Amino acid sequence: MEIKHLTAKSKEIRRHIIRMLGRAGSGHPGGSLSAADIVTALFFREMRLKPDEPGWPDRDRFVMSKGHAAPLLYAALAERGFFPVEELMTLRGLGSRLQGHPDMKKLPEVEMSTGSLGQGLAAANGMALATRLDGKDCRVYVLLGDGELQEGMVWEAAMAAAHYKLDRLTAFIDHNGLQIDGPVAQVMSPEPVAEKWRAFGWHTICIDGHDMGQILKALSEAGTIKGRPTMIVAETVKGKGCRFMEGKEDWHGVAPNPEETERALLEMA
Repeated sequence: MEIKHLTAKSKEIRRHIIRMLGRAGSGHPGGSLSAADIVTALFFREMRLKPDEPGWPDRDRFVMSKGHAAPLLYAALAERGFFPVEELMTLRGLGSRLQGHPDMKKLPEVEMSTGSLGQGLAAANGMALATRLDGKDCRVYVLLGDGELQEGMVWEAAMAAAHYKLDRLTAFIDHNGLQIDGPVAQVMSPEPVAEKWRAFGWHTICIDGHDMGQILKALSEAGTIKGRPTMIVAETVKGKGCRFMEGKEDWHGVAPNPEETERALLEMA
């Protein structure tokens, strides 16, 4: 896809997120909207996937480590053709496959059940090691939140990935600066983020996480790196695309009411 088409696709994914959460009456809009451009670039340009064969051995893998952004993952999977778009409206419903956090037992196209923060990078490490042992050239991608960096397990996984030279592993940090308890810098600052990942042995790139051109350029660069994993620190805005949500921590885990849903969709039209 060209950049203009990817940008249009990310806009449609944001609309899906708002519709889903408005219908469900619960969920996490802020961090789903902030990472929509990143996930769009991965699912519609970068990753090798077969929607009709989710278990294809040679597929690229994606781990949504910040599992509360499940609406974003579901919207991307549906738009990519893994399941009908109409199913998105069952989010968080009784008996739905689309629960509040991704469940790999309900959806085979979900690579890892996540929700307990801090675990996704370690799982992605295992996938990267396994595909290497199997002699496959699959790439593994993982998305972390910046508040998630407060989890100690992230840094154990960071050290392991560098030690084992997992150069087919690329991670993103959705660096929107906010978490459920407030500004990340006030709750427990992980800064300086980029310098820390470099110190842990990662090739580190800093980008505007809403600039599709920069996202694609960073992914292209990551594909050339040998002998170490790549971290892409993406500066983003919580609630991006919905003006009354942007940059506000209150929208971390609160769904829009019917009036707010309509207002948001009008803004995104």
